[in-house]
Formats: sequence, C-alpha cells, structure tokens
Amino acid sequence: MISNLAFIHPEAKLGANVTVESFAYIDKNVEIGDGSWIGPNATVLYGARIGKNCKIFPTAVVSGIPQDIKFVGEETTVQIGDNTTIREAVTVNRGTVAAGTTIVGKNCLLMAYAHIAHDCVVGDNCIIGNACAIAGEVKVHDWAIISAGTLVHQFACIGVHAFIGGAAKVRIDVPPFVKADRDPLAYMGINSVGLSRRGFEKEKIDEIQSIYRVLYLMKLNVTQAIEKIESDFAPSQERDCIISFVKNSERGVIRAPREKNT
Repeated sequence: MISNLAFIHPEAKLGANVTVESFAYIDKNVEIGDGSWIGPNATVLYGARIGKNCKIFPTAVVSGIPQDIKFVGEETTVQIGDNTTIREAVTVNRGTVAAGTTIVGKNCLLMAYAHIAHDCVVGDNCIIGNACAIAGEVKVHDWAIISAGTLVHQFACIGVHAFIGGAAKVRIDVPPFVKADRDPLAYMGINSVGLSRRGFEKEKIDEIQSIYRVLYLMKLNVTQAIEKIESDFAPSQERDCIISFVKNSERGVIRAPREKNT
C-alpha cells in the first residue's frame, strides 16, 4: 500500500509489496526491496539502497548528506540489509570519498535516536541501542551489541559477538567475544551469555575465556600475550579471529580494568 499523502520521486525504484505511509518522503536514486515498510514521516534520501522486509519508523532519516567537511557532493550510497529495523529518529548518513558507502547489514536493529555516520560498516545481526552515536568509518562486526547512549570514536573497530555496556566511550578497539564497560572502557570478561544464546558449546566458550585470560590477566604485553596464545592454543576459528583482530588493530585494543588503590 502506498499512501497518496506520501512523496515518492518518479525515479525511485520500489519492489513488490512495499508499504509507504502518509507523509513519508522517498527521493530519487533510491531503491527499496520487496516487502519493506516505510513509516509515516520517514525520510529516505538520495543514494539509499534498502533491502527486503526492512522497517523504517517515523522521523528516521536514511542516506542524509554526511556530516563531514571533506564531502563535496560525490556520488555515494547507504546500503541497508534485508530484515533490518530502523526505529524512530535514527539517522544513517551516506558515504564519502573515503569508502563510497555506509553499510548496515542484515537482521539488524537500530534503536531510536541512534546515529550511524558516513562510511561505517555495521555487520549482520547487530543491535545498536537507543541514542548511540557511531562516528565516521567505524566497523562493527557481526552479532555485536552496543548498549544505549554509547559513543564510538571515528575509525574504531568492534569485534564479532562483542557486548558494550550502556553510556560507554569507545575510543579504541573492542576485540571479539568480550564484554566491555566502565570509563575508561575496559575488558569485563567474555560475552558468555550472548555466546551461549547463539549456540556456542561450553567447551568453545571455555576456550575463548582461557585465551582472554592470557591476554588480560597474565600481565604480559600484547606481543608476549599473542605469542603465548599462538603457542599454547591449537588453531581454531575463534582463536585465529582473536589473534587477527589484535594484530591488525590500528588504534589498539581495550585493556583490563585499572586496579583500585588500596
């Protein structure tokens, strides 16, 4: 159903069974996949590529011009994966010359008032909490959960299955499978509840826990810890994921909590 009170540019491309509610605005150079719902007063601007069965709630703005002074009107896009929900007043800016596109994966939930800046890459099955602000060129890997009110610095990277507590300040990288909280942001154990819910066996969770004990609890520097992990643990998808993330981190990874003075 398409409301006669909505504006849809004649060059926009809408798939089958797309619903567009009253007072929604859909610009030219927009593609919306089958079965998607565009709520009242939602705005879908130039360059948006919306997947199938997505939901865009009232006052959300998808594919707004980047808040970046290097943007000079180049042709860029936003890509939203299938089955993703974008709640009220969320903003997702399109890319710049840096990457050309901003990507939000499949099956994601962007809660109300969240902001995804230019050239970010958000993986599949991610949850971005209410009023989170994700700065430009951030990478959020699959299954990550970022709790409400969190601020993520530009260029930071958040690993697969990571969980970040509410109102956090993410200034450096958060490795895979961990929980991170406090200020400054610190390692608070592994995301065992999330991993269990996603079908990880106890033995695999224990392996991940043991790897992070080496990295965070043995008082080794990062190079020493990685060498010990490589020598003490058999290769596995999870071990190699952790090693690769830490080795390739450009900003450095979060550390263990600071010990309180006694």
